[in-house]
Amino acid sequence: MQIFISFILAIISSMLIDNVVLSRFYGICPFLGVSKKVKSSLGMGIAVVFVILLATVICWPLYNYVLVPAGIAFLDTVVYILVIASLVQLVGLFIKKYSPSLYKSLGIYLPLITTNCAVLGVAQGNTDQGLSFLDSLANGLGTSIGFLLIIVTFSCIRTRLDSANTPKAFKGLPIALVTAAIMAIALMGLQGLFSGIKL
Repeated sequence: MQIFISFILAIISSMLIDNVVLSRFYGICPFLGVSKKVKSSLGMGIAVVFVILLATVICWPLYNYVLVPAGIAFLDTVVYILVIASLVQLVGLFIKKYSPSLYKSLGIYLPLITTNCAVLGVAQGNTDQGLSFLDSLANGLGTSIGFLLIIVTFSCIRTRLDSANTPKAFKGLPIALVTAAIMAIALMGLQGLFSGIKL
């Protein structure tokens, strides 16, 4: 039971308290670029969830059972990028076949998942921190769901801001950045949430 509770708390912590976009500023490019439409941001978020989870499941054993025993752990970043690029190609082919409109709306941002700092940051962070496989999975799941949650929420807010009476100097990207900053401040308020709970 304690392992399950720790797993859930680790997911919530990665999702909200240590949100990959608003606290570590990873994945800002798709966050700002794709969030103009809710459907595009939802598609991007789901694609990132899929890629992060699979990258976590593949990269952790590769590092611990192949790279470290072979004495080539210094090649971890190169291996992670190759794994992530392969996964992104699979996701792209799947989306292109089953949702051509979503594939078209994602445009250049879909292949950019390969270089998305959030995806690489999770894989690299899991091994750099020496997390166990279960902790890595919780971190990957929480981070990816946090990315999805934030990009869709931000997209909904941006949709409302487009029709709002915003001063000319703040229209478009400036008001979006101010909104993102306010969201980041709101999530900072959750940092003491688990301070009284022993994991």
